[in-house]
Amino acid sequence: MSPSRKLELVIGEQDLDLAMFMAVCGGRAVVRLGQTAKGRIDKCNDFRVKLAGSDRRIYGVNTGFGRLADTVIPPAQQVQLQKNLVRSHAVGSGVPLSREEARGMILLRALSLSHGFSGARVEVVEQLLWLLEANLHPWIPSRGSVGASGDLAPLSHLALVLMGEGHLLDEGGTRIDAGPVLAENGRQPLELEAKEGLALINGTQLMNSIGLLSVSRALNLIGRATLAAALSLEALEGSALPFGAEYHRLRPHPEIEDVAACFRALLAGSEILSAHHDCARVQDPYSVRCSPQVLGASLGVIRSACTVFLREARAVTDNPVLFPDRELVVTGGHFHGQPLAHQLDFLYQAVSEIANIAERRINLLLGGNGGRLPRFLAAEPGLESGLMIVQYLAAGLVTENKSKAFPAAVDSVPTSDGQEDHVSMGSVAAVKLGGVLERAETVVALEMLTAARALQFITRDDLATRAGRKPLGLSEPLDALLAEIGKISQPDPADRSLSDDVAGLSAWVRDGKLPEVTMSGLVALKMVT
Repeated sequence: MSPSRKLELVIGEQDLDLAMFMAVCGGRAVVRLGQTAKGRIDKCNDFRVKLAGSDRRIYGVNTGFGRLADTVIPPAQQVQLQKNLVRSHAVGSGVPLSREEARGMILLRALSLSHGFSGARVEVVEQLLWLLEANLHPWIPSRGSVGASGDLAPLSHLALVLMGEGHLLDEGGTRIDAGPVLAENGRQPLELEAKEGLALINGTQLMNSIGLLSVSRALNLIGRATLAAALSLEALEGSALPFGAEYHRLRPHPEIEDVAACFRALLAGSEILSAHHDCARVQDPYSVRCSPQVLGASLGVIRSACTVFLREARAVTDNPVLFPDRELVVTGGHFHGQPLAHQLDFLYQAVSEIANIAERRINLLLGGNGGRLPRFLAAEPGLESGLMIVQYLAAGLVTENKSKAFPAAVDSVPTSDGQEDHVSMGSVAAVKLGGVLERAETVVALEMLTAARALQFITRDDLATRAGRKPLGLSEPLDALLAEIGKISQPDPADRSLSDDVAGLSAWVRDGKLPEVTMSGLVALKMVT
């Protein structure tokens, strides 16, 4: 595929995977509705039209909503009912969703409607997909959902844009009216029919979009954390025996085995490792020798969450659900976010632990390693403080992670006058993830900075000679990594402000490119970004 050619997702003909989801969110893929999906939608829509013209009482078609479901709405007011629903439910606050998060919501809502059980016209789905094609960014406040009945408030803000109401964000992040933008693009506002407003807003797409984006970011973080841990092991002159394949076959958790395999690949050919093969140290601290067990456990949570989120992405998540073949209407709970809420909470905890163990290795590196490294990695300890405050920053960040780690899914505040008497709060779990990921990325960056500084005393001729030892070389993957880190943060041991270095390394941990030889050491992680 040429660099300028975009990927294509044909709804109804392809299953969504994480790579394609990320491509759509990043504007690197186009999405269109396939003929199979159109046929399903049309069939269900015919049933919806039949229901709307009948005397049969159907929730959301000819009744009110929530606690008002016992109010019957006459046919002449059913269209107005849908408009009122969307307008009244668009109540939110907080930082608006990013372009990627909003695009993910749009795609996921279109996918849910495309199965042909929601009672929405093809035109509704096409209007959603047009937003993606036009690269428009709906203004969607991040707070307002309780995760059941789905993400009502965020999806209502999205639906308003389809109707030519609501707001968009321009390239500079300024909120603008959606109606004039639709007009400028020759696009007619969507005129909702019976049930279509409900079909647009009753689902789990905010939780799921943020969840999938966070999974991709967390998979990348696991790779960078593994690299940081490998650098620290070399700087601490730790043992590679706890990473052996034979050893890990005795406790065959796949993700732990995968991380251990990465350590073996990253450390192969290391002079440092060979030089202390028969040293007197009996064992390393837990944060070193248990790195595969801790990082592997987090990787297992991330992969599990990804499986659940992708399953949800391929599901019908609104209410009521229409079965046109049987002329059956089921009012149930597929909008309930509990399956996602638990995974979102687990994901927070898994990411938090990546930072926790990284901070402990930073502390080890600053402690002198039994006299083999200068205290705080200062060139002149006492006259200089070295990286002392790096650990302070890491300690503050991991404590903030812990303070916000209470699982949202164990809480529930009844809504709609008790009709919705158990909600998932999955949206609360979702919006916390960006913060924990950012803080964990910074802690991993701090570990890389610290390990890179420590390795100067082992690999550099002048510093190693001054310490009375022979300079030793890293493995090829880690040597290339150290050079890459050096382009962002000069590792020379002299006191200076490091705030800019921390910012640069943190950004690189999140989005930076790794040398190919270093990436080859992470093949076992099967990362998808």
